[in-house]
Amino acid sequence: MVENQNNFKHIVRVANVDVPGEKAVKIALTKIKGVGMQFAGIVCTLANVEKNQKVGNLSDTEIQKLNEIVKNPQSAGMPVWMLNRRKDYETGENKHILTGDLVFTQDNDLKRLKKIKSLRGVRHGKKLPVRGQRTRSNFRKTKGKVVGVKRKGK
Repeated sequence: MVENQNNFKHIVRVANVDVPGEKAVKIALTKIKGVGMQFAGIVCTLANVEKNQKVGNLSDTEIQKLNEIVKNPQSAGMPVWMLNRRKDYETGENKHILTGDLVFTQDNDLKRLKKIKSLRGVRHGKKLPVRGQRTRSNFRKTKGKVVGVKRKGK
């Protein structure tokens, strides 16, 4: 594709994040925290935007449509299983969280787990693996040096 120099935007604002205009739409949307490759692909499909088109060449209406879908994906017909916050702890609703709110909610979840002293919270507090991995040979950075095998003294 030949870039139209007079209409090309080098930086495009989507969901209050500056997105590079030189990249394809699907790749550029992943620069937003909380948007991955699969989510970006579905956003492009719902907005009727070609995934490989450069973001800088998009019209204002297409950018606005992308913005609306990224901010409120359920209203555009996004399936519930694609959202990153299903059955929220406080409200019980399904939503998709982006940028700084994502970091804030993750921190609050970890603080809640530590406060109620659940096993996951305790493991997070000790900086150990949370999901049942073995720790004998792996995760040594929090436990010290590598444990070697002692040889028999002759």
